[in-house]
Amino acid sequence: MTQGFPTNQPLTHLDNQGQAQMVDVSAKATTKRQAVAAAQVRMSSATFEAIEAGNAPKGDVLGTARLAGIMAAKQTSQLIPLCHPLPLHKVEVQVTPDTQLPGYQIQASVTTKAETGVEMEALTAVSVAALTLYDMAKALEKSIQIESIRLLSKTGGKSGDYVLQEDVS
Repeated sequence: MTQGFPTNQPLTHLDNQGQAQMVDVSAKATTKRQAVAAAQVRMSSATFEAIEAGNAPKGDVLGTARLAGIMAAKQTSQLIPLCHPLPLHKVEVQVTPDTQLPGYQIQASVTTKAETGVEMEALTAVSVAALTLYDMAKALEKSIQIESIRLLSKTGGKSGDYVLQEDVS
């Protein structure tokens, strides 16, 4: 069972014949909604140092990854079949060096005023930013790993707020 979802409720993305459908959100209230997602990209120390020094063969790895994440958030409904196209009011993507990985922590925050949430836009932003970082650095290392893509939080909407409870075991 999915957290907080009763098993006796009908599946919202299936019609009466069991066919996939886009949910009708026209009766829902337009509210401010925000979602934050994260990912990490792990690589060798040598690759990390080359990127940090600005010595990657394709140029500005981090700036390109950040811009790709922003662009991806705006295209989510073109990539994920049942997502609604949404008016995005703010998309912010941060790519932060992490010497402990070594690699980068990627975080995206997406805000809108709409009838449905922006979780998929935030998740798409970090995914594409991570893929772009890989693409920009693959000449240095093919074994770069994209890890731990996850929703950190979301606010607004009928289901209320959500904050990921990190496992600290």
